[in-house]
Amino acid sequence: MTPSLLILTDFFQAANRALDYATNLAGPLGARLVLLHVRRDSIIDPEMFTGKLSNLDSEAIKMALSSVANDLPVPVVVEVGHGRVAFAVADAVSRHQPLLVVLGRPDYSATPDELVHTTALDILRTAPYPMLIVPHKVTSNTLPRRVLLAVDGEDFTLGPHAGAMRHLLNTLGAELTVLHVAPEATAADSEHTILDSVRRTGLSIDLPAPLRFRRPVAARPADGILHAAQADDTDLVVVLARPRSFWGQLFHQSVTAEVLLHSPVPVLVLPTIA
Repeated sequence: MTPSLLILTDFFQAANRALDYATNLAGPLGARLVLLHVRRDSIIDPEMFTGKLSNLDSEAIKMALSSVANDLPVPVVVEVGHGRVAFAVADAVSRHQPLLVVLGRPDYSATPDELVHTTALDILRTAPYPMLIVPHKVTSNTLPRRVLLAVDGEDFTLGPHAGAMRHLLNTLGAELTVLHVAPEATAADSEHTILDSVRRTGLSIDLPAPLRFRRPVAARPADGILHAAQADDTDLVVVLARPRSFWGQLFHQSVTAEVLLHSPVPVLVLPTIA
C-alpha cells in the first residue's frame, strides 16, 4: 500500500504553508497526498460564527482543490468532508491510514491561549493520531533533519505508529536530540535512563548518528522546550501526548498544547500508549 500524508486545507495561508511542507516530505517518503477540505457546516462548530471559515460553495471547492492538486509534483487524492473537522479527519484516517495528519497553524499571536480553540487540539482529543503542525511563518523547503524529541522521563510506547515514525526519521536521516527539561540541574532521572526509554521505542534504530541529550533547567517544561525550539540547530520538535492529557479540558492546559501553539518550528505530536 502506498504511504500517504493527510493534509487539511481551507485555502488560507497557514494551510498553504502546511501543504508546501508536506509536499516536500512526500517525495523522499514515496508518499501520496490526501488533500482534505472540510465544509464546516455543523451548527456546533465553535468557529461557525467567527468569520474564520471558508464560505466557498461546493463547485468552488472542487475547482480550488483541482487547481491545487494539478500544481503539485506528487500524486494527490482530493476529498471533501462535512461537519466537525475532527470527525471528518477520523473518517479519512480510518480509510487511508496515513503516516501523518498535517495541518497549518494560523497566527494566534493576538489571541490569549485560554481563548484559542484550535483544530489540532480538537482532532487530537477526538481521534489521537500522529500529527504534524506547521506554523504559518514556516517557508523553508529543506527537509527537517535536526530533530528535538522532548520527553518527560517516563517510559512510553507508540503502539501501531512506532514503525511509521521510525521510517520517517530514517528517511529524513534525522539527527535526534532527546530533550529533558528539569526544574534544577541535579535531576533525579539519569541521562542513561532517559536515553534508554527512547531506544526501547525503536525510534533511534538505524539513524546516522547516536542519540544526543540535552537537559535545560526551567521551572516550566514548556518554557524549556520552546526556548530550545528557537535555536538555529532545531528544524522540528517532537512532543508526546499521553492518554491522560485527553480528558476534558486538560489537554488545552498541557505542555504539549502550549508547545503546539507557540513553537516557531513545526511540531510533530505523537500520541503514546503509555
